[in-house]
Amino acid sequence: MLAAATTADTPTILRFLYQRVPAIDSLRTYGFGALRADLVAGLTVATVAVPQAMAYAIVAGVPPEYGLYTAIVMTAVGALFDSSRQLINGPTNAISIALLSAVAVIAPENRIQAAILLAFLVGALQVSITLLRLGDLTRYISHSVIVGFTVGATVLLWLDQLKNLLGLKAMGDVHDPFLVRFWDTMRQGGSLHTLTIEVGVGTIALVLALRWLKQKLGWKLFPDLLLTVIVMACASAWLALEGKGVKVVGTIPAKLPSFAPPVFTTPDLRTLATSALAIATLGLLEAISMAKAIAAQTGQRLDMNQQCLSEGLANLTGSFFHCFPGSGSLTRSAINQQAGAATQWSGVISAAAVAAIMLAFAPYARFIPKSALAGILVVSGWRMVDWGALRYSVRASRFDAVIVSVTALAAVGVSVEFCVLIGVFMSCLLAVPRAGRMLLTEFVVTPEGVIHERFEGDTVCGRLLIFGLEGEMFFGATIALDKHFDTIESRITRDTKVVVLRMKRVRSPDAVGMKLLDDHIARIERLGVHVIMVGVRPGLYEKLKRTGIASRLDEKQIFLEQPIRHTSTQKGVQHAYDLIDDPCETCPRRDPEVRAKQFRYGV
Repeated sequence: MLAAATTADTPTILRFLYQRVPAIDSLRTYGFGALRADLVAGLTVATVAVPQAMAYAIVAGVPPEYGLYTAIVMTAVGALFDSSRQLINGPTNAISIALLSAVAVIAPENRIQAAILLAFLVGALQVSITLLRLGDLTRYISHSVIVGFTVGATVLLWLDQLKNLLGLKAMGDVHDPFLVRFWDTMRQGGSLHTLTIEVGVGTIALVLALRWLKQKLGWKLFPDLLLTVIVMACASAWLALEGKGVKVVGTIPAKLPSFAPPVFTTPDLRTLATSALAIATLGLLEAISMAKAIAAQTGQRLDMNQQCLSEGLANLTGSFFHCFPGSGSLTRSAINQQAGAATQWSGVISAAAVAAIMLAFAPYARFIPKSALAGILVVSGWRMVDWGALRYSVRASRFDAVIVSVTALAAVGVSVEFCVLIGVFMSCLLAVPRAGRMLLTEFVVTPEGVIHERFEGDTVCGRLLIFGLEGEMFFGATIALDKHFDTIESRITRDTKVVVLRMKRVRSPDAVGMKLLDDHIARIERLGVHVIMVGVRPGLYEKLKRTGIASRLDEKQIFLEQPIRHTSTQKGVQHAYDLIDDPCETCPRRDPEVRAKQFRYGV
C-alpha cells in the first residue's frame, strides 16, 4: 500500500518540482545539444569565477577560500531555482564592498562568523519578500540608485585596495568611519613597497593587454583573468616574492565547504540587522536588473518572485556552508550568456568546475600576490560602473542626478548599506507622489447633445456639472483628492441641481479614498444637490456597497460601466436632466429634436 501511495503521489511531486525548481522543469526538453552548450558555458564561467571569488573575498575582509565556497554553493543553489536561464549567482563586487562596510565594526576575530551570519539574515529577508509576493516592488526603486551605488562602490573599492597595491598595513579602529581608517592607513601604514607596487601595476597592465588581444582576435571566451592570476602566481613562486616582502594569499585548504550552521549571537544580530536589509535589497536589485537585461536579449519571460526566491535560498543555504552574501554576477552572467548557455544547468556545471579546480589547485593558490588580486579588482571596479547609464541619469532629470550624487557620496562618506537605504528612500519620495496623482476633468454637453471634455470658450450649464476623476484613489492621493473635491464644491451655485461624477478611470480605492468620497457626497447633498455616479466598475461598486455609500444614494443615481454603445455616462446625464425641471438658457433639452435623442458621448 505504501508503494502504491508513493506511486500515486509521484505526479504531484513532479508537478511541484516543475513549478518551484525551474532547472528541473528544463529537463523535460533537455537534450544533448543543450548539455553540450551548458558544459561549454559552465566551464568558461568557472575560469572567471575562481579568480573573482578569491578577489571578492579579499574585498570583504575574509580569507579567499570563503569566496570559493560561495562560488560553489550559492552558484549551484541559485541556478537550480533561478527564473533566468543564464543568470549566475555567487560573490559579487558590489555585495562584497557592502559586506566590508557591514563587518568593519565587528572585531577582526569574529568577522568570518559575522559574514556567514549576514548571509543567513539576507537570505531570510529575501525569502520573506518572496513569501509576501513583494518581488515586483523592486520596480519602484529607481535604477539611478544602482548607478549611484556603483560609482560610490567603485571609489570605495579603489581606496580600500590602495593599501594592497602600495604594500601598506591597514590602520585605524574598526569602529572608525572608512575615510578615517583610510587616512590613518595612508599616514601610518608604513613605507611604500616598490616590488608590491610593481606586481600590482604589472597585473593591471597584463589584464588590459590580454583584453585588448581578446577583442582584437575576437575570442569572447578567452580566460583573461584566470590566465593573469596563473602568470602572477608562477612569477611569485619563481622569484620567491613572499620572501622579498610581497604579501601573498596564503594557504587555501583543498577541501569542499562542510555543513556548519551560522553562529547566532545577540550583539551581532543587532549590529548586522540594518546592513542585512540594505544588502538584501541591493542583492535583489542587482540580480533582477541583470536577469531583465539578459531576458531582453533572449526573449525569456521572467517570474520576479521566483527570482527573489532563488536569491534568498542561495544566501540562506550558503550560510550553512561557510558562505558570505552574494547575488547575480554581472560579469559571469554575461559570459555565461555569450558562451551559449541553454539552461540553468550551466550554473550547476560552473559550481562543480570551481569545486574541482579548488580541490586540484588549492595548494598552488598560496603563491598568488594580494597586490595581483588588488590589480584585478581595480580593473573590475572600472568595468562595474555603467558609464553610459551614469551620463544618461545625470542628464535625464534633476531628481535622478540628485539620487546618483547622494547615493554615491553616502557610499564613500558614510557606508555602503546606508547609501542603498538612502537611495531606496529617495526613490519612494519620487514614486509615492506620482502614484498618488489624481486628475480632474470637467465635461460639458454641447447644444447638439454631445458630451465631451470642456475646452476654453465652452458654455457650462449652471444646472448640471460633470466631472471625471482619474487615478489611484488610495491614501497617497489624499492631498490631490481633497483639492479636486474642493474644486468641484466651489463650482456649485444656487442654480446647480445635479453633479455627475464619472468614476470609470478610478483605480485601487482604499478606506481613506472611500471616506473622502463619502464626505464629499454628503457635503454636496447637504446643499440640496443630487449626486450621480457613472462609469462605476464592479470593484468600486462592491466597495460602495460595503461602505454604505450605495445604500445612501438612490440606486438610480449609480450607473455601472456598460460595455455597449450607449455608455453609463450617457445614461447618467440623461437621468440628470430628468431631475432638472427648469433647464437653463443654453440647455440642449430646450431643443425638441435633441430631447428626443439619447445624448452622445464624444470623448
